[in-house]
Formats: sequence, structure tokens, C-alpha cells
Amino acid sequence: MKVRNSLRSLKQRHRDCRVVRRKGRVYVINKTQKKFKARQG
Repeated sequence: MKVRNSLRSLKQRHRDCRVVRRKGRVYVINKTQKKFKARQG
């Protein structure tokens, strides 16, 4: 999992990437390609 300041560029890496808010943190998750994961905050 990558930790980044901005998740906008990571969201465009794959068409199935989703931006999710959990416990005050912002995550990018991908159900089909598990390697595309990132966290902000």
C-alpha cells in the first residue's frame, strides 16, 4: 500500500479504482487488481 498526499493520480491508474473513506482516512482500493491500493492521511 502506498501512502500519498494526493490520491487523484492514483485513482486514474485503473478503471476499477474507488476512493473510500474509512476511520478518517482516505483510501484507494481496487477489487479486481489488488495491487492498486493507496492511503492518504
